Amino acid sequence: MNWSCGGRLVKGTMAAATQVQTVNIIVNGIELEVPKGELVVEAVKRLGLEIPIFCYHPRMKPVGMCRMCLVETGMKNPQDGTIRMMPKPAAGCTLPCSEGLVINTDSEALRKDRKGVLEFLLVNHPLDCPICDRGGECPLQNNTLFYGPSTSRFIEMKRHAPKAFPLSDYVTLDLERCIQCARCVRFTEEISGDSQLAFRFRGARTQPITFSETKFSSKFSGNVIEICPVGALTNRKYRFRARPWDLQTSPAICTQCSNGCNIWFDHRGGKMVRINGRTHEGINEEWTCDKGKFGHDFYNNERRMDTPFLRKGDELQKATWADAFGEIIQKFVGKGNEAGLLIGHQISNESAKSAIDFFRNQVGSQNIDHRFEDRAYSSIPKVESSIESLEAAQSILVFGTSLADDLPIIYLRVRKAWFNNGTKVVVAFNQETDVDSFASHILRYKHGTASTLASALAGKTPLEQAAKICDIPLSELQEAKNVLANPVVITSSNLNNAEFDGVAESLQSFSTAFNCYPRGANERGLQLLGAVPKASNKETGLSTYAMLSAAAQGEITSLWLLDVDLFEVGISREVVQQILENVETLVVQSSQRNETFFYSSIALPLSLPAESEGTFTNCEGRIQKFAAAIPAVGESKPAWRVFEDLSVRISPRMPAIHPKDVFKTIDQFSTVDYQEIGDAGIMVR
Repeated sequence: MNWSCGGRLVKGTMAAATQVQTVNIIVNGIELEVPKGELVVEAVKRLGLEIPIFCYHPRMKPVGMCRMCLVETGMKNPQDGTIRMMPKPAAGCTLPCSEGLVINTDSEALRKDRKGVLEFLLVNHPLDCPICDRGGECPLQNNTLFYGPSTSRFIEMKRHAPKAFPLSDYVTLDLERCIQCARCVRFTEEISGDSQLAFRFRGARTQPITFSETKFSSKFSGNVIEICPVGALTNRKYRFRARPWDLQTSPAICTQCSNGCNIWFDHRGGKMVRINGRTHEGINEEWTCDKGKFGHDFYNNERRMDTPFLRKGDELQKATWADAFGEIIQKFVGKGNEAGLLIGHQISNESAKSAIDFFRNQVGSQNIDHRFEDRAYSSIPKVESSIESLEAAQSILVFGTSLADDLPIIYLRVRKAWFNNGTKVVVAFNQETDVDSFASHILRYKHGTASTLASALAGKTPLEQAAKICDIPLSELQEAKNVLANPVVITSSNLNNAEFDGVAESLQSFSTAFNCYPRGANERGLQLLGAVPKASNKETGLSTYAMLSAAAQGEITSLWLLDVDLFEVGISREVVQQILENVETLVVQSSQRNETFFYSSIALPLSLPAESEGTFTNCEGRIQKFAAAIPAVGESKPAWRVFEDLSVRISPRMPAIHPKDVFKTIDQFSTVDYQEIGDAGIMVR
């Protein structure tokens, strides 16, 4: 498939449609044609029917543990059309559809069976509904209401267990509520792959817990909270904070990394309360990493900046936006390359575009950058594979990155490709990673020898020589190279060191698709927008570290930090302090009063993604739109509006009044209609 570049829509040849073998079945007397082997619990949904479930989950292998999904089954005789029903019901979650299968999903016998299953589940289940965090969105509550007994016949003392046992910093286990469906255990075995949870002990003491009763430290632990069909596993950060009917739920995009996961943003009274996964088959399916699920506390941070500040002498004092704009115009406009702009990766496409235009057209500076690696790459890194397409790869090379840390949802996709489709995965890195647990070959190279290894895999350097330099067994290197016939290559922007260009060139030369996925939330958008220094009539602009070096020496007199905290980008504190103390005018545009804020000359409050509308471009190049879910704090504004207000003050014109007005001016996205960006997003390259 050929992909277009330069921010245009992705175009390619359509693959031939796969022939799906179908069978004819009968559901409640209605004839239905379904894919052969489809589970009954899924097939009946085509008629708008629902079979009650507890243990079944469509993204995990069926186990038939809870018996809640019992259905009556039979077979239709192809000769005379007679139907012979089986004497006992079967589990709909484990029964595949075959030709002539007859299904009844509702009968007096089934209602009795389901009532019996629920009665047994409720024998020892505590009456915690009034205080349970799952109350109001609990499958056990719902199934009991629709299929369960109206009264309990059980009058004996219920079984008791320790309440609210902390499995981890994020997950609480209430063992009394557990119905032993094994969803949580199966998730850690099949999806996240860390296998940290297991059923221990027997009989009434059976419980899901870590093997050594240590902390549940999975990077994806928050998902077990959402898939638990009762209130056994609950969110420690959400515990007792609200009821589901107290919350407003808005669709949103996670900005903790570049994967662009779709999430539900639950809020109350203008405050973020919790994050849940939202289904997007092309990106995160329905999963989240713990950084995304539990890492949005900054919305409620007490150190949120809510008003502009101007420095008066040695103190920062609250000011109006008009005063701040006047000071900025005086200190920046016409400064040329004595001014510089650094852009953070959580800035929307519209805000980045407005900032770039302001600096190039009004300030006259080409000192613009968003790259904070040791060495800025010389060209836009290639991204040729969508996240979803990784499942179909025959072999994948994960090079120079800890995938579960840098790109957690891509990690889940790669593991799914291996687990479901037998994809051969080779990992090359200088330290242990989570991918090692399922990789067919592990190439642990010495630090500083990445380019040699990449060259050897590309056939440019003899394997014997590379094995010696990289300190990798020759046999392992040879076997890995044999596995990697036309592989999909995955790396990330943490490889942007002195070796990057050589590594990238080698890996691209033998790969089916080369992917240097960025790590920042909208880093791909900034790459496509060209948020990097460019040559002007006089001189070429400075990259990040050259800009900071010039600021430390007083050559950059005006520096603008757009959602960047210099103390958090990996530079030593001494160097950062020297930079901030020597620059004459420092604008800090941020949502938080961070450490850099206290060095600012002008501080501008920045609204967060869930407080304003706009678009982000995720690591694969998918533009996604988000809307304001909660009001902005105080007088904070989105960055695009600030730069629009400044530009209009300098050169009067009709201003952009909506993000779509700014989006229309982005040449790289000219083929994308802002209004047509739906829930799925639009892919660009």
